[in-house]
Formats: sequence, structure tokens, C-alpha cells
Amino acid sequence: MSRAFVSEDSSGPGPEQRYRLPPHGDPGFDAAAARALIQGANEGDTDGAEEATGHRFGDPALIPYVLEILETARREKNDRLEQLAERFLAKART
Repeated sequence: MSRAFVSEDSSGPGPEQRYRLPPHGDPGFDAAAARALIQGANEGDTDGAEEATGHRFGDPALIPYVLEILETARREKNDRLEQLAERFLAKART
């Protein structure tokens, strides 16, 4: 196998270090978890974000926070963020 396809950083930081989250129980945790899940989806690391947050992508409990992300994305004309927020919401509503 070509070295181009070998991960040199397979022992990199775990999900807890990649996603900045306040402690569980902090009033801002769910909002931060929603942002982390969207970030993880954008980076192709949904599993890592789910592991770090304890929430699944599409968790209905996070709908209010993802709606805020969606509103910001639309206001800032951030198509990618809008797309990810809409996917989250569609999954949450199924």
C-alpha cells in the first residue's frame, strides 16, 4: 500500500480532545454538543463527535440548538452549514 494512504496520525487525540465541550451538566453543554455534531459531520467524523458528546446525529433533544445553527447559517449564507443542519433536523424528525 502506498504511504499516501496510511494514516501517520492514527494515535492522534481522541474525540474528547478534538471537540471542545463544557462538562456534562453545564447549561451550555447541549448547544456545544449540537455544534460538535455538525462539525463532526462536516469533517467526516460523525462517530467521533457522537462519542465525545454522548448524543447521536439527529438526536431530537438537540433540535432547538440546531435550529439556531440553521438560522445563523442562513443569515451568513453558509450553504454547507445550512445543509448539515437541515440533514440533522430531517434525521431528528424521522
